[in-house]
Amino acid sequence: MKAVVLHGTCEAEELAVREVSVPQVRPGWVLVRVRAFGINRSEVLVRSIEAGMEHIKLPRIIGIECVGEIADPSDSAFARGQRVVALMGGMGRSFDGSYAEYALLPTRQVFRADVEMDWASLGAIPETFFTAWGSLNDGLQLAPPDSVLVRGGTSALGIAAVQLAKSFGCTVMATTRSKEKLGFLKAIGADHQLLDDGTLSDQVREHCPSGVDKVLELVGPATLRESLLLTAQRGVVCVTGILGGQHTLDGFDPIKDIPNSVCLTSFFSNYPTQAIMDNIFDHIRRNGITPHIAKVFRLEDISRAHQLMESNRADGKIVVLT
Repeated sequence: MKAVVLHGTCEAEELAVREVSVPQVRPGWVLVRVRAFGINRSEVLVRSIEAGMEHIKLPRIIGIECVGEIADPSDSAFARGQRVVALMGGMGRSFDGSYAEYALLPTRQVFRADVEMDWASLGAIPETFFTAWGSLNDGLQLAPPDSVLVRGGTSALGIAAVQLAKSFGCTVMATTRSKEKLGFLKAIGADHQLLDDGTLSDQVREHCPSGVDKVLELVGPATLRESLLLTAQRGVVCVTGILGGQHTLDGFDPIKDIPNSVCLTSFFSNYPTQAIMDNIFDHIRRNGITPHIAKVFRLEDISRAHQLMESNRADGKIVVLT
């Protein structure tokens, strides 16, 4: 089969497709014929940094999500040819992932996908919409008439969060650092499009004088202190992303930096279930949500897909067809 195999850290342009053996099925694992997968920043991190660390056993096929069909159900309840999605649980790190024509995956990480979608559209959903769904429902417990601020609104995750939050019936504000992308935020459903130019506090309080009810923090520690100050009393901030490139916050004082009555939480997208995936697909279908795809590549163009991800010019999900 064709696969993208890491033998160490490398630059995006060094990624290449190789011929390797199709994995042998074993109990507790199913063989999936991968039809499409989304590109994620965590895979860029594995390629550029983590592949040189002890916890990544090389060689490794990376990729934390995929969509496709059951090629061999092994001892599972799946049927050959059944449409499925798979994500997280160690894919692409602890065991070989999705950057291949076939992936041998733990049965517990594979879920039915009883939806009528083309492979590219389906490939834009698993990790991105699962993370957005969990952040909004579990992290923020978002419900009308809440107002919500999505920081990093033009990222793939931010776009999905805006789409979902709007479909919940909430007032949605979203940020971008580019004036040229304000129109894009409006087009995907944001009620208020905010330029993150140092005047964000004034812009937020123009619409929510007492602060916004909920904040989905996708930029991460780099803007967390400001996000906490933008939040209304008894509001919630959920940290899900690190688009700002800063992973930790030195000198953070919870007593002083978290305003009284504001709650700070996070969402870690490592625990999908069939019930949650069913809920996501049902909600997408009922509300007519279309995943926003930035560009579709073929597996042979994997280096170009990673270059686009690193350029930060992709407004939407980058999807690869196999």
